[in-house]
Amino acid sequence: MHKDYFLSDETATQQLGAQLCSICGDHCIIYLEGELGAGKTTLVRGFLRALGYTGKVKSPTYTLVEHYSLDSKEIYHFDLYRITTPDELENIGIRDYFAKKAIFLIEWPGRGEGFLPQADIQYRITISKNGRNVTITQKK
Repeated sequence: MHKDYFLSDETATQQLGAQLCSICGDHCIIYLEGELGAGKTTLVRGFLRALGYTGKVKSPTYTLVEHYSLDSKEIYHFDLYRITTPDELENIGIRDYFAKKAIFLIEWPGRGEGFLPQADIQYRITISKNGRNVTITQKK
């Protein structure tokens, strides 16, 4: 299934992230693709806010992963931008994460090709002159 959206601003991006909660159960793998500044982390912020998280949501560019435990859901937000080879994921124990029943939001999933499980939902965000275009592909 494919759906296309136009997002005019940050608020619209967060609202789309919040809608993601309604189609994502307790275990889901979500790929977030798009260039730097496309709004991937903003979308994650909307997702987390919809679950009641009120703290700061930052991109885990340097830490590689942020963990959130909310409403009896376990959420892992990965940012693989700084990964130079997929083999590096083995060193951080990536397989151990995916053995858990959790929701995985993964920025830059192409950098982990071969080590990441297939996505259940894929968001592809592109920057346009007046906002963002988003294509959502749901595999389930």
